[in-house]
Parts: sequence; structure tokens; C-alpha cells
Amino acid sequence: QVQLVESGGGLVQAGGSLRLSCAASRRTFSTYAMGWFRQAPGKEREFVASINRSGGSTYYADSVKGRFTISRDNAKSTVYLQMNSLKPEDTAVYYCNAPLSGPPIYSPGAYWGQGTQVTVSS
Repeated sequence: QVQLVESGGGLVQAGGSLRLSCAASRRTFSTYAMGWFRQAPGKEREFVASINRSGGSTYYADSVKGRFTISRDNAKSTVYLQMNSLKPEDTAVYYCNAPLSGPPIYSPGAYWGQGTQVTVSS
């Protein structure tokens, strides 16, 4: 069992930035590829970004490419999502997930955090 705890969400104006964190409970964190997903009201949960076990390979949804950066610190068992140039359409609950499978299709694993709300005002 792996517990994931997200933090860092909040309310920000369009064009602003936020940094999300996801802390994992297990030392085996470094053995998991990790991902961020998000779910907006009335929409299905969607993939946002992935990072492999070492942190050397990342992948982004087209909607966030060039604006968001995923990273990880295996010593701290934490994965981050730096979000810049935020848009109102980025408003959603953001979830981290492990162990992520893929490519070519990135599918979530069994472990989800509780989510953190990101709201971007226009």
C-alpha cells in the first residue's frame, strides 16, 4: 500500500503559477513511474504529465506542454508539478498517481492521492 498526499493547490489569477507536491509514504517510491492527472467539473479525469523512475524522462499532455514541468526528488519521495502561465481551463482537482504504466498510452496505477484543488480566475 502506498499513500500519496498532494499539496500546493489554490486560487490564482490567469497567467500565474503554482507548484504542486505529492509526497509518498513508501521508500519504494523510486521504483514507481509517477503521473499527474486532473478532473474538471463535469469532465472525465485526464492525464497531465508523467515522469519515469529516475526522473530522466517526462511526458506531457498537449494542453500543458511548455507550461507545466514535472519533476521528482527520490530522496524525499516526492513528485512535483510546476504550473506556469495558468489558464482558466486549467481549473480542476489535480491528483498524483502511482505506479504509472506506459508509454505509448499512459494508464494510471492503483494508488491515488486525495487531490488538490486548483482554481484559475480570468
